[in-house]
Amino acid sequence: MTLKELVKKFIPKFALNIYHYKLALLGAIIFGFPGKDKNIKIIGITGTSGKSTTVDFVCRILEEAGNRVASISSVRFKLAEKEWENKYKMTMPGRFVIQKFLRQAVNAKCKYVVLEVTSEGIRQSRHRFINFDTAVFTNLSKEHIESHGSFENYRNEKLKLFKTAKNIHIINADDVNAKYFLDIPARQKITFSNRDKEKYKLSLNLLGDFNILNALAAISVAKAYGIGFEICAEAIEKVKAISGRMEIVAKNPLVVVDYAHTPDQLEAVYKSFEGKNLVCVLGSCGGGRDKWKRPVLGEIAKKYCKEIIITNEDPYDENPAVILEEIAAALSNDGANTRYEKILDRKEAIKKAILSAKSEDVVIITGKGSEPWMCIENGKKIPWDDRQIAREAVRDK
Repeated sequence: MTLKELVKKFIPKFALNIYHYKLALLGAIIFGFPGKDKNIKIIGITGTSGKSTTVDFVCRILEEAGNRVASISSVRFKLAEKEWENKYKMTMPGRFVIQKFLRQAVNAKCKYVVLEVTSEGIRQSRHRFINFDTAVFTNLSKEHIESHGSFENYRNEKLKLFKTAKNIHIINADDVNAKYFLDIPARQKITFSNRDKEKYKLSLNLLGDFNILNALAAISVAKAYGIGFEICAEAIEKVKAISGRMEIVAKNPLVVVDYAHTPDQLEAVYKSFEGKNLVCVLGSCGGGRDKWKRPVLGEIAKKYCKEIIITNEDPYDENPAVILEEIAAALSNDGANTRYEKILDRKEAIKKAILSAKSEDVVIITGKGSEPWMCIENGKKIPWDDRQIAREAVRDK
C-alpha cells in the first residue's frame, strides 16, 4: 500500500478536508489573494468531457476580441503571449500552483482567466479563494466513481463550482444532469444545446461532432460578455488542432490520438468514424481508478473496431497484465467477430497497429492524448508521447 493510500485509509475525511482547505488558504495568503482581484474575471469550466477544448475555444474568442487572457487546462498553461505544456499530469494543479499563476495573470494585466475545474480539484479545495465570475457545465457521465463513492457525490462536487460563481452560469441543456445546475441561483443563465446549430454557421476544422457543443459552450461565454458571433466564428475557425484531442498525427493511414478514457468519450470518438475500418489501441488506467469501466471499454471497442490492440496505459501500482485481462473479458465472448490481441508494451502496441493498418483504415489511439508521462509503480513517471511514437511508426511503415 502506498503512502497516499495509507493516508486516505487512516486519516478521517474531515481532517483531510481541513488540511486541503488550509493549504488553499496558505497559497492565497502567500500570493496576495489574486483570485479576488477586481481587475480580472475568472471563468471556470467543468464537466466530464470537452473541458480542455472549451477552454481553448473561450481563450481564442476572448483574444480575438482584443483581450489579454490567461488559462490552465490539462493540455497547457497560457499567460498572455506565453504558452507552455501542462506537465503536472493534473488537469487542475495544486493550490500553490494555481494561486501563483493567478498572481502572474494579474501582474500581466490579463482581463480574463479561464480555468479547467475538476471534481477532484474541488474536493481538495483548489477552487477556494477564487471569485469565479462565470461557471460553465459541458456534460456529465460516470467517472471517478471509486474516488467519490458514487455518481451523485461526483456530480455534487461539480455543483460546488456553480454555487461559488454567483454571476453567470453557462449550461449544456442537452445533458440529463442540466436540471441540477439550473437549480443553482445566478444573475444570468445561458443554456446551449445541439438545437443551436441551426442558429450558427460554423466551419470547424476539428474532427468529432461533439466539438460543436464545445464550440457552442464557448460562444455562450462570449455572448455573456457581449462578444458577437462574427468574432466567435473567426476565432474558432482558426483552430486547426488541439493537442491530444482528436489530433491527426498522420494521414496515410489516418492516425488519430485522443484523450478518451471513459465509455461515453470512447464511443463518441469511434462514432466519428462510423463506416470506416477502425484499428484501435486502448487501455485503462490503474491505481484503482474506475475498474468498472474496463469491460465496458472492451464492449464499446468490439462494437466499432475491426481490430483491437489492448495495451498498458497508466497502471500506477496495479498489475498492468490484470488490467488488460479485465478489458479483454468483454472481447473473449463466443461469436465476437473483432480481432484483438494484448500487447503490454504500449510503444509496441502503437507500432503494431500502424504497421498492420491498410491505407484505407483509421488507426485510433486513445487514453492518453498529449499526456507527457506514463505513471507506473511506486510513484514513478516515464516520459511519454503517444503522438511522437505514432509519427515514428508511420515513418517506419
